[in-house]
Amino acid sequence: MDALLIAGLLIVLFAVFTVMRSVRIVPQARARNVERLGRYHSTLKPGLNFVIPYIDRVYPMIDLREQVVSFRPQPVITEDNLVVEIDTVLYFQVTDPRAAAYEIANYIQAVEQLTVTTLRNVVGSLDLEMTLTSRDTINSQLRGVLDEATGKWGIRVNRVEIKAIDPPKSIKEAMEKQMRAERDKRAAILTAEGQRQSQILTAEGDKQSAILRAEGDRSAAILKAQGQSQAIDEVFQAVHRNDPDPQLLAYQYLQVLPELAKGQGNTFWVIPSEVTSALQGVSKAFTESLPRSPATREVPALGESGGGETSARETAARETAQAERAAAEAVAEATEADTIGPRQLGPATAAADPLADLQRDRHRTTP
Repeated sequence: MDALLIAGLLIVLFAVFTVMRSVRIVPQARARNVERLGRYHSTLKPGLNFVIPYIDRVYPMIDLREQVVSFRPQPVITEDNLVVEIDTVLYFQVTDPRAAAYEIANYIQAVEQLTVTTLRNVVGSLDLEMTLTSRDTINSQLRGVLDEATGKWGIRVNRVEIKAIDPPKSIKEAMEKQMRAERDKRAAILTAEGQRQSQILTAEGDKQSAILRAEGDRSAAILKAQGQSQAIDEVFQAVHRNDPDPQLLAYQYLQVLPELAKGQGNTFWVIPSEVTSALQGVSKAFTESLPRSPATREVPALGESGGGETSARETAARETAQAERAAAEAVAEATEADTIGPRQLGPATAAADPLADLQRDRHRTTP
């Protein structure tokens, strides 16, 4: 009994184990290759799959999703003989599980080595500056070469990215100095441009200011000249409206002459030639018969005899003779000044007024 029970249990366990080996469940985006009697038979798709146990051999699952592989930095020599280390990242996807399993032993390692060799070929034809600035070109060339080579392996390379390009330390320092010099140069250029613009604007402002100031001075001069012209015109019209006689004008002319000698530094002054005609006018005014004043007309009435009338006539005759002599002397002096030239006078002589002297002599001789 015991032997039969043990045999039955063994048979049941073997049957369960056989059933379990015949059922294969494959997750989504996965695949498994099946070999039957040592030959490739089929590829298990996602879901429930059945195989023949002990005859079919099921290989490990292959991930059909896009995978990211980062390779360690690789030293690459540029065209100008500089060694740079380039770190790359590869994005690929398995499209054919059978080719990925049977066409190449290790497709990850194969892709890495192919990336290194292709990268060296591409970067070897570029100098350092182009290598640093041509990442898109390098990426596109790498992707084209890898996609063409890995197609028969059942792999599609979607993208190749250069993660970092590290030049030597000395090159980094030189590049930093160069960039610093470029920044200093741009700063100096911008400063010079700013100063130039400032000077131009300042000069434009000075020019506009000078133009406006000149226009203001011109307007002021024009207005001032117009005012003086109007003032002279008003004075001229007023003089002509009042119709002054030549004697009054001559007298005013003589009154202005003493003003020439009032300055402290004046040691001589010039008698103009027009003074001759002025003195002639004054002489003519005094030589003409003057109207008798009320006091003169009352002299005969106050006197008891004709002696008073004779005395008044003698006094008038003397005054007339003195006026004639003073006018003749003034005319002679003016004529001499016109002939000889400027006459130097002292302060007392320059300030003398011939009409005032006549008035003093007249009052002195009046009884």
